[in-house]
Amino acid sequence: MRTRNSVVAGLMAVPLVALTGCSAFGVGGDDGESSTITFQSLAFQDTTIAATQEIVDAWNEANPDTQVELVQGFWDNVHDQLVTQFQGGTAPDVIHDESADIMGFAEQGYLADLSPYLSEDVTGAVSDDVWKSVTAGDGAVVAAPTLLQSYVVFVNTDAFAEAGVEIPAGETLAWDDFQALAAELTADGSYGVGWGLQQPTAAVMNLALGFDGTFFSGGGDAASIEVGDNELAVPERIHAMAYEDKSLDPVSLTQSGSDVLPGFFDGKYAMYVAGNYVAQQITESAPEGFNWAVLPPLAGPAGPVQAANPQTMSVSAESDDVEGAAAFIDFFMQAEHQASLAQGDWLIPSSNEARDLVAEQTAGENGWEAILASGEGLTAAPFQSAVNYPQWKDQYATPALQQYLADEITADELRQQLTDGWSELG
Repeated sequence: MRTRNSVVAGLMAVPLVALTGCSAFGVGGDDGESSTITFQSLAFQDTTIAATQEIVDAWNEANPDTQVELVQGFWDNVHDQLVTQFQGGTAPDVIHDESADIMGFAEQGYLADLSPYLSEDVTGAVSDDVWKSVTAGDGAVVAAPTLLQSYVVFVNTDAFAEAGVEIPAGETLAWDDFQALAAELTADGSYGVGWGLQQPTAAVMNLALGFDGTFFSGGGDAASIEVGDNELAVPERIHAMAYEDKSLDPVSLTQSGSDVLPGFFDGKYAMYVAGNYVAQQITESAPEGFNWAVLPPLAGPAGPVQAANPQTMSVSAESDDVEGAAAFIDFFMQAEHQASLAQGDWLIPSSNEARDLVAEQTAGENGWEAILASGEGLTAAPFQSAVNYPQWKDQYATPALQQYLADEITADELRQQLTDGWSELG
């Protein structure tokens, strides 16, 4: 039976804030009558599904004239599903996605501008850098940013102790030091690092910012690509760890993060790199007595910078009740709700107030101190405003990076494939 630690159990007991005086939002159908709003949620972990349902229930109790119907969606096919829904006129009123995926839909006019509807409490709690990741070229705010992911280094603390290696402290962890740690911890058939990079593009694009690797300039349909040394710094370092000093298991590079996790539990890897949300899987799945921690954020020459690619909440421009749907999003964005969702997914809330609540409610334990610290370096990235990015990622970047990390092509060939792929889409 899967169990949850006391922190997660505690968060589920935190009462959700009822929205008093909801009529101030002017919710209800555009004709003033009652309406039903469909909300397609992509929550997939049990804790977050439960937290999402509680928020919807609280809204529905407080807003009898504007009811929200929760519909389950899935991350692995959300883009294609939304294409079909928008084209067929069947899109949900409230759309859960991520900023890197929504800009193409915004450019096509499918998403409503939320700026007239979001409260000052909500807009003021999120940094300008994060708002930029959901702002279209014409200045329209096409989504509210909810939860943020960063890539962090999980460690088996017992493996460090057995190797006589001190666990790094401090505000950041330099890539050079990370690579040195991996080499030091590689011995007797075990590797310093396991890293599930079956789908490598997101990790590479995010972590490249620490080396000033931006890949794109401009935005919208006019975005152009440049793949220089800074852009290739992360894949080249990963490649060197796998094939030169052999401190990173090359087999793990062909696997998903979930596939690699058992090896981390079994002591095959002293360190494990993944999105911070994996902390929830560790707390649920780790064997009894497994001791782990999260290292300080990885930092390149530009610092511990990663892309702010938040999960998002948008409203379909064709919704019959744009105002009511936007009011629900404003409610969803309240700090107490974001803190509850964040702890369910082990992600970073976009709201500063919600981050403070998570820090208080978790006391920084179980990796939360380092996870929240990693959120301080999140910033808008150029790829998020490139309309063709999702297609380039799937058709060109992912297969090219997979070949390179499998040692099947050279770095120069990788550079060429990434560049030519973008040109094909132009």
